Amino acid sequence: MERMAEEASPAALFGKPPVIRFVAQKNVCACGQKYVVQKTRQKTVLSMTGPFVAHETLLQCPKCRVVSSSEQLQSIVSPRCNIAYDVLVFVGRALFQRFRTSSEIRAELVERNVFISASEIHYLGRKFITLLAEAHRLATPRIRRSMKFAGGYVLHIDAMHEGGVPALMTGMDSLSDIILSSVKVSSENSENTALFLTDIKRRYGTPTACVHDMGTGICRAVNEVFPGVHDYICHFHFLRDIGKDYLEPAYQVLRHCLQQHAASSKLHAIAREARQELGDHADEAALLADAIKQDSPAYSGLLPQAWAYLSALWIIQGKHAGDGYGFPFDRPLLAFATRLFMFDSKIEKLRWRCDPERKNLLFSRLAKLLSKIRNDRRLCMAVEELRWRTDIFDQLRKAMRIALPDGHNGLNDEGSTETMTTIRQGVEDFRRQTQKSPKLMADSLTVKMLAQIDKYNDKLFADPIDVDTPAGKITICPQRTNNILERLFRSQRRGYRRRSGNNSMRRFLQAMLADTPLVKNLDNPDYMEILLDGKSSLEELFAGIDNHSVTESKNTDNITSRVLPGYQSLIALPDLPDKLVGSFSRPARTKSN
Repeated sequence: MERMAEEASPAALFGKPPVIRFVAQKNVCACGQKYVVQKTRQKTVLSMTGPFVAHETLLQCPKCRVVSSSEQLQSIVSPRCNIAYDVLVFVGRALFQRFRTSSEIRAELVERNVFISASEIHYLGRKFITLLAEAHRLATPRIRRSMKFAGGYVLHIDAMHEGGVPALMTGMDSLSDIILSSVKVSSENSENTALFLTDIKRRYGTPTACVHDMGTGICRAVNEVFPGVHDYICHFHFLRDIGKDYLEPAYQVLRHCLQQHAASSKLHAIAREARQELGDHADEAALLADAIKQDSPAYSGLLPQAWAYLSALWIIQGKHAGDGYGFPFDRPLLAFATRLFMFDSKIEKLRWRCDPERKNLLFSRLAKLLSKIRNDRRLCMAVEELRWRTDIFDQLRKAMRIALPDGHNGLNDEGSTETMTTIRQGVEDFRRQTQKSPKLMADSLTVKMLAQIDKYNDKLFADPIDVDTPAGKITICPQRTNNILERLFRSQRRGYRRRSGNNSMRRFLQAMLADTPLVKNLDNPDYMEILLDGKSSLEELFAGIDNHSVTESKNTDNITSRVLPGYQSLIALPDLPDKLVGSFSRPARTKSN
């Protein structure tokens, strides 16, 4: 079968690229004159079916000199390019949907007898995004009509950022699951966000509701651009930001104390040495492990090493505790410290079980480390404070029915399907119970948390919205979270890490085109129907777009840094102040002059 596949490959079937002739379909010019042959030309075209030589006959009107070329060839490949649209789409999808590396894409193309360089793949990827952005722009009126028929759109706004590089701000409709627009902004301040929202409003109209995080800039921009629109705060972001403010001070103290004791590195060292000693007596160590598992008496001389090994690993495992929500929902250092204290309370019983005639250094080192940490008064106070603060914070999580303790949805948690009235009542009950405690009301962080709840109370609880549509009145229920965009950003990060092996997004955000998130829409069948507008494929759609007017310079990478025509060259002048002074110091010319 492998031999048959090789024999049926394009490279084997066409040792020499076949010649395919193309002639203009129109024989008569618009002026009425019959076309005559002007010239012939040929080029080698790389397509997914294999390379071929395109032999094109150009026709020309003898009267108005209009040249007619083959529309059939133009539907396959751009006039000034030798790479077919199907290769362009294949490369674009491989890069941005399957997140393949350049070498992987080259290998896949070689199987199709298509040989292109890594730099060409990079160029085709950017061209794919540029063409997709232009197609999306042309489809904007149809997208707007579709959303209007569905009752409008609920705009979710969020940004992906890394360090000091520009942030990628994206707007998405949660009802249709369509990315509407994305731009690069220098920061998430109100000015940049207002420009972005104004552009969305111009293209898609006013949204039915907006959902976003607690960023001050976004909140101000939404109030400025969409006054009177239902405005809601993402419940997950709200809880996360409140929890960080509430738990971070004590958590930071705990982190600092554990670092001073080098607890993690010392436990790892004990585990490594114990494993080496147990490994020298593998059979006896295995029998000892079975005895410990079955809770049967064990009097092996390796018992102290086994206990030291198990204890160190068990304590270290506490640093991996959590439900996948991240801090402040998961507190791995608190779980780590709790295990340290728990084992310290059992250390004397374990020491008594050890053979008193054999002093085990590993077990003694472990006991000394645990005792030293347990006697750290500052660390103990931080743990105690974190315990009661997490109890209060977890009560708020339960009241809001989202990111619940022992949950299994991780960052994709959308919250329970409880009615908003029930959730509002739960938060109000939590607030009243907290105010009844003199201890909590004397705590500045608790007072601040309650003030945050009061501040965003109206933006937290989204009641169903009744809207009129051409098909009648419908009810829209905005989502409680901004996870719809968070999932997009996480997939972008995972894809970049797969392609580059680098966890930092700085270089990726600097180099990527702002319209890259539009690729997610290609997985949406409803969007594809709107985008293609009767065409059979992306290849046909791209071929129909005027490539002369679609350049990367038109891509709005940074909507907040547009410069008026003619000013860009002036800004680049090193002596601009002198030039400005000189230009206004000359006397103005009169009409007679």
